[in-house]
Amino acid sequence: MRLLVIEDETGIARFLKEGLEEEYFAVDVAFDGKSGLDLAMTNDYDLIMVDWMIPGISGVEVCKQIRRSGSSVPILFLTARDTLEDVVFGLDSGANDYIKKPFEFEELLARIRVQLRKNNQDADALTVGTLTINAVTHQVFCGSKEFTLTPKEFSLLDYLVRNKDRPCSRSRIIEHVWDMHFYSDTSVIDVYINFLRKKLEQAGCGNLIQTIRGVGYIVRETRPESE
Repeated sequence: MRLLVIEDETGIARFLKEGLEEEYFAVDVAFDGKSGLDLAMTNDYDLIMVDWMIPGISGVEVCKQIRRSGSSVPILFLTARDTLEDVVFGLDSGANDYIKKPFEFEELLARIRVQLRKNNQDADALTVGTLTINAVTHQVFCGSKEFTLTPKEFSLLDYLVRNKDRPCSRSRIIEHVWDMHFYSDTSVIDVYINFLRKKLEQAGCGNLIQTIRGVGYIVRETRPESE
């Protein structure tokens, strides 16, 4: 899943990016309101975190403009402003949740998970065939057998399974699994797909990931007879 962090304090922004990437997210960072709004309006994010007091356009105005565009992406305010009036004003501006600085990273993760569950209306467990993925614990099972994936392998498999039976182009995979600072041709996806296929087959899940020539990949339980 791909997140956007709009935060002008470089230390906090770096901490959030590194911590969230360790939790299997792709993370883009903007350090001012205008840059953050530009990213939010031109990219497809699963959740946006924005500091209230940022240079240029305020976090509240960023939130309002995102909502005026018709987007329903979950927005989480990160701010030192902590009066009841501030909380109400922030939520009324279109934010889904509000966390006060300083905060514990585990609490932030819990709030992110809540918003992602609400937005996706998906259960924590995703299944296809005998494969089960737990998006919260990051565990992967083939039947009752658990096997291990790297963070990037997990993120890639999670994205494909969430889009089960729908073709996923290489460009969309790059957008959702890698962040905007990833400058490489999409052939890296083929490498990770090969890693995943080997691990899935070794675990006994079979050929769940199939290639659509000229497009990308799709996850489905069985290969159509015509192929």
